Amino acid sequence: MNIGAAAADAGVSAKMIRHYESIGLLNPAARRENSYRDYAERDVNELRYIGRARRLGFSIEEIRTLLALWRDNARPSREVRKIATAHLADLDARIAEMQEMAGALRNLVSHCHGDARPDCPILDGLGAK
Repeated sequence: MNIGAAAADAGVSAKMIRHYESIGLLNPAARRENSYRDYAERDVNELRYIGRARRLGFSIEEIRTLLALWRDNARPSREVRKIATAHLADLDARIAEMQEMAGALRNLVSHCHGDARPDCPILDGLGAK
């Protein structure tokens, strides 16, 4: 199938497919006689895999490693679990940090009158040491 059909089927853009090929995340597609890319179902499956991994927040390098493990039927699952566990810990830390940020901002917003007066606890809070 051509790049447009592969992109639609996998739920990614043609631009991202070209990018994934250029960085070596996806093997370059076979070429037809007219030099157009020709994607097989295996390529589309890998694109879906990449898309799901990206939506879960894995980095390109993590996805590269996970793809290599996915392609290897003799892989040890402990390697996959190690990557996923580290990523989950990172997500948990980022969520905690964002919750803390939201709490601080919520506090500033609750103290702002939001009227015509020039004094603003939000601006003061952002400028505080």
